[in-house]
Amino acid sequence: MTAADPAATSSPRPLEGVRVLDCATFIAAPYTAAILAEFGAEVIKVEQPGAGDPFRRFGTMTERGDSLAWLSEARNKRSVTLNLRDPKGAKLFRQMAREADVVCENFRPGTMEKWGLGWEDLRAVNPRLVMLRVTGYGQDGPYAQRPGFARIAHAVGGLTHLAGMPDGPPVTPGSTSLGDYMTGLYGAVSVLVALRHAQAAGHGQMIDIGLYESVFRVLDELAPRYAWEGTVRGPEGVATLNACPHGHFECADGAWVAIACTNDKMFARLAKAMKRPDLGERFAAVADRLAHREEVEGAVTAWTRTHTRAAVMEACLAEEVPAGSINTIADIFEDPHFAARGNLHRVVEASLGGREVVVPNVVPRLSDTPGRVERLGPELGEGNAEIYGKLCGLTDEELAMYRKKGVI
Repeated sequence: MTAADPAATSSPRPLEGVRVLDCATFIAAPYTAAILAEFGAEVIKVEQPGAGDPFRRFGTMTERGDSLAWLSEARNKRSVTLNLRDPKGAKLFRQMAREADVVCENFRPGTMEKWGLGWEDLRAVNPRLVMLRVTGYGQDGPYAQRPGFARIAHAVGGLTHLAGMPDGPPVTPGSTSLGDYMTGLYGAVSVLVALRHAQAAGHGQMIDIGLYESVFRVLDELAPRYAWEGTVRGPEGVATLNACPHGHFECADGAWVAIACTNDKMFARLAKAMKRPDLGERFAAVADRLAHREEVEGAVTAWTRTHTRAAVMEACLAEEVPAGSINTIADIFEDPHFAARGNLHRVVEASLGGREVVVPNVVPRLSDTPGRVERLGPELGEGNAEIYGKLCGLTDEELAMYRKKGVI
């Protein structure tokens, strides 16, 4: 049972009628499918018999045998088991693809082709199909066959080199799978664009995304600045090269705040909040602040360390200084803004004995056709009978035969 917002439970969703086959694993391409599912698409998760997606065992395990990560990120999907390596399994997949609009996969280039499930194979049975292919490095190029994960994408794409303290080791930003989630977002955008094209032109297309490309795309002026003047940016710690003060500052109670003065007006407001008009006069221009970064940031640090985080936030917000608490997840659960926006979605999960599970809610919010979380990640193969019966016409006897032979 899902505790959904009353306003969202009966409203139509714009992707109803779109069918997606998600045979990918872990996060990136499956996250694309999850976004589509939140907005109404029927997403069928195709998993290896017996084992399923390895993401089921990634992170904190529940008594059901699936991880909390799986319950959250496989939301709204149905699960079928299918051995794509078996020719009989590949045949069943092609049958399902004939009735689908989208296929999401993330095997190494050539793997789906080896099974008779490549782009040419699938569009031969369904010319309107859109196929999302996510890999570490894309479908071609000298690195195409290398394995890839988000941490590798952060490194190759240029983000890791920017993270950490100056003269220190490079670090992974937040130790999170950021590159996977960014690629999933790019995947969702590209699928919607391709579906729009298919609707207009009558045929689908193949989408090719490398994890490192999503990371590289979000590094603001890094590429043009290097080409323009040869600058190689490195790690800048808690500050940033182009603005000051622009970083993280410790408060008297041991908590931290982020303050971002990206222009002269914002710094003038901060000086007023600090009751230091002399700073506002001496360092009125960004060039002056950058030239005396240590003094400016030292003054801000001295101020925050003599006030609690609540007091610093109150003073900054009173003068409209961009500032925010550096939240732990415990802080987030107590934050009234997260509560007011409904960012924490609570689900009573029957397969866990009615225990409540809290997951991030749907983003973005649409006024007329909001997305929703209808169910958490499915149990392995829970949709076998219904989905194979509907899409492939399999009888109970045929299902039992395929199960005995390890096809499903």
